Amino acid sequence: MRNTSRITTVALLAILLSACGMFAPKTVWIDVRSVDEYSEDHISSTENIPHTEIAMRISDLDLDKDAPIKLFCRSGVRAGLALTALQDLGYTNVENVGGIADARELRSQ
Repeated sequence: MRNTSRITTVALLAILLSACGMFAPKTVWIDVRSVDEYSEDHISSTENIPHTEIAMRISDLDLDKDAPIKLFCRSGVRAGLALTALQDLGYTNVENVGGIADARELRSQ
């Protein structure tokens, strides 16, 4: 009985910590602009996968299909195309945040 009680306590603690966001998966930010655009200006700690390569290269990041992914480009158009490609591959928690200025603003909050 004591072992069962410990397991229940650990499970309850994990649920509470998860609800508080302590086990929340890290958001992956992906700049879907070209390599040249990224070289000229980018946000640190973001991935760069051009939108034309996103379907082929997303697996390089080894993400769960429900990992939080935020996409951005210059204006949001290419991020929208990348979003559709990732959704078609089964990714469920993908968001187009718009352009690089929008991404900078969101990351600073």
